[in-house]
Amino acid sequence: MEMNLTRLHELTVILYALSVLLYFIDFLHNNRKANTAAFWLLAFVWVLQTSFLVFRIIDTGRFPVLNLIEGLYFFAWVLISLSLFINRVLRVDFTIFFTNVIGFSIMSIHTFAPDQHGGSSVEAGQLVSELLMIHVTMAILSYGAFSLSFVFSLLYLIQHNLLKKKKWGKRLLRLDDLSKLDHMSYVLNIIGVPMLLLSLLLGILWAYISLGTFHWFDAKVLGSFMVLIVYSYYIYKKVVIGLHGKSIALWNIGSFLILLINFFLFGSLSRFHFWNL
Repeated sequence: MEMNLTRLHELTVILYALSVLLYFIDFLHNNRKANTAAFWLLAFVWVLQTSFLVFRIIDTGRFPVLNLIEGLYFFAWVLISLSLFINRVLRVDFTIFFTNVIGFSIMSIHTFAPDQHGGSSVEAGQLVSELLMIHVTMAILSYGAFSLSFVFSLLYLIQHNLLKKKKWGKRLLRLDDLSKLDHMSYVLNIIGVPMLLLSLLLGILWAYISLGTFHWFDAKVLGSFMVLIVYSYYIYKKVVIGLHGKSIALWNIGSFLILLINFFLFGSLSRFHFWNL
């Protein structure tokens, strides 16, 4: 029963991550479909969290806020409730997204903290291993999105060069138009950035739980945050400054080169990353 509840907690974290991703898309583009999907995902998370909270109250015969782990759980529940209220009543998109990033972090800490599992070292160790797996999986998925984005930017430059030199032919016809290539590159980046952010948050949590500390100045850590910053700046240049065309494609290609350096070089220099990720 306890393990089944733990699996539901892990499912809740994954659904919450999807909700944060959709809220990020809505935050950038005022996309009502993304907002609606994020709201209902978060509402389902809230139902699960409320059910867990009620079950805990019945099981312990008290309101579960008497220790740090219980307090974190209730804090995450409060943030989710406030986020749902803000989404429906106040509609302040900036606040909704960052509130959910905080809520996701707190829920992850509660879900994977070893102290909440009754001192079972086997179960706690399994949860820490699963936390690492989720962290790595999300990082790989974000890198995959960035890789496809790089391909679209590269195709954009090839297409742009062919058009500039007026080289009409089958090669040109097989490539999509410039605006579509530029848009697809951007879409993949707005998927990759929040996914990488959540992966880094989970990685920090894993390090503190598993190693007892976090090497902030580790080569791989600094490289990962550098990747997050350059891709976040890409989105800033695209959305706020309104940059498009060849210059933004070149920035995206440069960002991918930094990603490759982080993946292959900084991973080998890391003091606690034993895999090149």
